[in-house]
Amino acid sequence: MKKIMFNDSCGLTQAVLEGRKTMTRRLINLCENDLHFMKISDRGEYLFCSKTALDGAFPRYKVGEIFAVAQSYHALNKSGYVAPEWLDHTCESSAGYNNKMFVRAELMPYRIKITNIKIERLQDISNEDCLKEGIKEKSRFPHKKSCPFYFDGGKHEWDNSYKTPRQAFAALIDKVCGRGTWNINPYVFVYEFELMKGGEQ
Repeated sequence: MKKIMFNDSCGLTQAVLEGRKTMTRRLINLCENDLHFMKISDRGEYLFCSKTALDGAFPRYKVGEIFAVAQSYHALNKSGYVAPEWLDHTCESSAGYNNKMFVRAELMPYRIKITNIKIERLQDISNEDCLKEGIKEKSRFPHKKSCPFYFDGGKHEWDNSYKTPRQAFAALIDKVCGRGTWNINPYVFVYEFELMKGGEQ
């Protein structure tokens, strides 16, 4: 089984585990003027082909695939996760204790299943999809009603407050992918998914 990673500093892994984030956008690193699109299946799989060099970029994930949501062993311990016996003795010396790049996928308690794939420009995202990307709407702090949308990652949730879900998502994507990403407006693969517990198939 393979792992999939979400940004922890912006609270996206937690948003997935809470079932609030059911969509992720991944950048397509090909030049816009050198592309045409070819749909290769009825399940929403696409191939991007360069017109000048015969290279291409397939979606990294496929509809129906299941991935383990990567969490560091340390994060799992704090959440009350009961580690396998071998891990109790070795996890603190393991590379995966603080770095989820090195954890074993089969030990992760949560999975996601890819349910749909589409292609769009980053700025084509709807307000509804922004919420599926993990943007929150305030339920507290009535004095902040003028800027009700935010994402995790600041010292206080009102540090990242915006008037619309799109404004909040624009700031979020710049924080995750680098400043200026929203303004560049690249093509992205949009992956929709559903959360599963580890034993589900």
